[in-house]
Amino acid sequence: MDALAPLLAAVLAPWTDPWTLALVALGTFAGIYVGAIPGLSVTMATSILISFTHAWDVHAALALIAGVYVGGVYGGSRTAILLNIPGAPSAVATALDGYPLAQRGEAGAAIGLTTVMSVVGGLIGVVALAAFAPPISAFAILFQSRDYLLLGLIGILLVGSLSGDFTRGAFAGALGVLIGMVGLDPMTAEGRFTFGTIHLMGGIHYVVAMIGFFGVAEALMQLRDVDVPAVKQNVAKIVPAWRDVRRYLGLAIRSSGIGTLIGALPGTGGDIAALLAYDQAKRTVKNPEVPFGEGAKEGLVAPEAANNAAIGGAFIPMLTLGIPGDAVTAVIIGALFIHGLKPGPLLIAETPDLFHFIVGALVLANAFLLLFGLTGVRVFAKVIECPKAILVPVIVVLSAVGAYAIQNNPVDIVWMLGFGVMGYAMKLYGFPVAPVILGVILGPMMDANYRRAMIGARGDPLTFLWDFVSHPISLGLTMAFLLMLGLQLRPARKA
Repeated sequence: MDALAPLLAAVLAPWTDPWTLALVALGTFAGIYVGAIPGLSVTMATSILISFTHAWDVHAALALIAGVYVGGVYGGSRTAILLNIPGAPSAVATALDGYPLAQRGEAGAAIGLTTVMSVVGGLIGVVALAAFAPPISAFAILFQSRDYLLLGLIGILLVGSLSGDFTRGAFAGALGVLIGMVGLDPMTAEGRFTFGTIHLMGGIHYVVAMIGFFGVAEALMQLRDVDVPAVKQNVAKIVPAWRDVRRYLGLAIRSSGIGTLIGALPGTGGDIAALLAYDQAKRTVKNPEVPFGEGAKEGLVAPEAANNAAIGGAFIPMLTLGIPGDAVTAVIIGALFIHGLKPGPLLIAETPDLFHFIVGALVLANAFLLLFGLTGVRVFAKVIECPKAILVPVIVVLSAVGAYAIQNNPVDIVWMLGFGVMGYAMKLYGFPVAPVILGVILGPMMDANYRRAMIGARGDPLTFLWDFVSHPISLGLTMAFLLMLGLQLRPARKA
């Protein structure tokens, strides 16, 4: 019992120190609004924080960063639900059912349910971090390049589930992969699809594509019926009823498990976790009140629980192996190095108080997320009730500002407008745009891991293929890939 007292004190430290309490609250509040603005990413906010917290005490710096991280991942769901513009890639799946709910005037209920389930997922991820960090990290480190390639291929296959039409969904996903390949080859530094222009050598940022395909395309769609009055949102009851929480709790727990495991895989993150959880919900939930894609609340619960659970998962390889779970934890590793700490196998053994302080700060951030997430909804809901003649120009201007802010490059605004027109045309002809963004994100990861896997096979195609069936994890993922491919092609043949 005496040995547990210091660890318990470290976990409770963020709750008992007024300064740390205020920093976590401030970070969570700011993170929600940063995450809600397309173009302002959690990674960007965390990077900025490091620049002026490097002279702080390490606990104070981590408290602020933890709050921004938790709030930012959740914040992307706000604009995804209200405007069909995901504030972050992890909210792409949320928009599929969140926006139809807002179109029915149920934005308040959608945001309330999203908030509660995000907190549930976040807490489950933190519990996994505290209890299972060493074993999950030991499992995650077993993944080889070919396994990440298979994860990417499985993600592309899931576009059939997202769109309901495998052929069109696969086309959209392949288009996204093609866009993601633009730029310099990561191995040889040769230009790919650059057409001799210097503006394409740096590639196309996935957030620029996301803003164009979602923000500008949606604005153009709204112009078709600009005189139609806006839907009045019912925000009288934001806090979800206990029966709804109890009804969806099992799905939230399952999705949180997926999010934690995916988050613990280095280089993945909440976007892939949300996608896999959404597909899992669509396959396992029987008889939802409305079909997925038309406002199913299960389509909100699964991705939001998963992407918030991925936060705890992403900390696992960072703290135990020194390998970042996603882009934000990569920045946090830099912060720890600045403060004289070295993430890795000895971090928890040498500084257990720091590990448990992080656990306590993440739990506290989720508590503030519940508080701030259920407040201010009425103000957000007024956005969607604005006349479209006012709202559409504002969306386009904010989209342009967000696209420019990513790299301070005016060419990104041109790409954003071009993707907006392309997305508008795709929507007119029934092609989904969400798989395009997923393809842009997954494409470079698949490309890099394919190269590594082929180098590991010494360039021999037979050895490369043999590796997929001669290792247990690779064999399991290969069988899952082939099974999913068969399930997707069967409905396509019937059509």
